[in-house]
Amino acid sequence: MSWKDTITETRNNLRELNKAIPEATKGFAGLSQAVKENGALSFKEKEYVALGIAVATHCTPCIAFHVEALVKAGATRDEVADVLAMCIQMAGGPGLMISAEALAIYDELAAA
Repeated sequence: MSWKDTITETRNNLRELNKAIPEATKGFAGLSQAVKENGALSFKEKEYVALGIAVATHCTPCIAFHVEALVKAGATRDEVADVLAMCIQMAGGPGLMISAEALAIYDELAAA
């Protein structure tokens, strides 16, 4: 399965979750919007932070979503790789493995 397919499948799963618990997911969406639109950091900088946390927690769907947002925000491969280098420094071997996957996601989405 491609990463684009994984993102689509995850979005479909989230739609079903939204139907099951609409108030909770609406609250989460509001929080997400508020933190991305306000503050001292740019949207892209915030997405770099989110990518680092997603790598640290090994949340592959989160990685895919944040890489997708970074591609749309104009992040370069070198910028994403630099963030992943920090993830590796902070997380060691497991960070190395999941960072390789994150870069593969970037490569696929940036090529599309």
